[in-house]
Amino acid sequence: MDVKDFYYDLPEELIAQTPLSDRASSRLLCLDRDSGATEHLTFRDIKSKLRPGDCLVMNDTRVIPARIYGVKKDTGAAIEFVLLKRLNNEDYAEEGILWEVILRPGRRAKPGAVFIFGEGLLEARIIEVLDNGNRVVSFSCEGVFEEVLDKIGLMPLPPYIKEKLDDPERYQTVYARERGSAAAPTAGLHFTKELIKEIKAMGVDVAFVTLHVGLGTFRPVKAEKVEEHYMHEESYELTAEACEKINAAKMRGDRVIAVGTTSCRVLESAASDDGHLAPVKSSTRIFIYPGYKFKVLDGLITNFHLPESTLVMLVSALAGRENVLNAYEEAIKERYRFFSFGDAMFIV
Repeated sequence: MDVKDFYYDLPEELIAQTPLSDRASSRLLCLDRDSGATEHLTFRDIKSKLRPGDCLVMNDTRVIPARIYGVKKDTGAAIEFVLLKRLNNEDYAEEGILWEVILRPGRRAKPGAVFIFGEGLLEARIIEVLDNGNRVVSFSCEGVFEEVLDKIGLMPLPPYIKEKLDDPERYQTVYARERGSAAAPTAGLHFTKELIKEIKAMGVDVAFVTLHVGLGTFRPVKAEKVEEHYMHEESYELTAEACEKINAAKMRGDRVIAVGTTSCRVLESAASDDGHLAPVKSSTRIFIYPGYKFKVLDGLITNFHLPESTLVMLVSALAGRENVLNAYEEAIKERYRFFSFGDAMFIV
């Protein structure tokens, strides 16, 4: 299967640069995955497409201000870090707070190099250079690391967003609580607390899972063949409470609908062959593309994704490549807004 089979031509002006003032006022393209039929709604009207007994699965990860700027301690040379993933000290026999980071410029960051951030609030020492060019870093600070990061860090917005984000909370879902992501699970950005309350009042259940989104979600697929792509790893957790709600919906014959591809990846990573879920805390490199047989998922709420991306491949696995690309072509014709701050799709 060729990666180029998942290409579509997107006018640059349709890439949303800022979020809407009202989250739920974004547009919603509904796609019937069997027939390919489409319907155009406003996101808050998703209530008309949900049924009592449905279980919505939401990713409650919270984006950390993972981009920090500092200087090399001995030379004063400028450096930029983007924090990707918290690491276990036991794996490196190192003290401090260990993270895998991307940094620029990389040539200044050999093992043993020390960097200062926030005029001394945070110090970092390079432990190891990984095969992918990222670094393992040990951070030290006075006080609580997370509080220091909140003071000096910036939101790591996707590379296609050029505008400044005035309110960092607009790059968080209203239900975000588990810190650890370098990017937002953007399908959830359309929900308001009021809309969730109304959906629950309809008899729709809501289950929360956690998957910490890495910046690998924005990296292009460099292989020519889909099957040759090596997927990035992300950590996730599925609680007993979430399992109980999702398993109950499947037992009743009701639908399990993932809010976002990240929630989908948790479900499909954790499920047994018969679709049963048990509590787990692990990591996943699951790569879902056409031909994949879904074990849990019945529907998906998602945004519009980059051409030739693993996320376009995932939605194509659910709804069919031709159906998805036809829906994208229709969305472009109708001037939908694309990507992280853009409009949404409901595939069912």
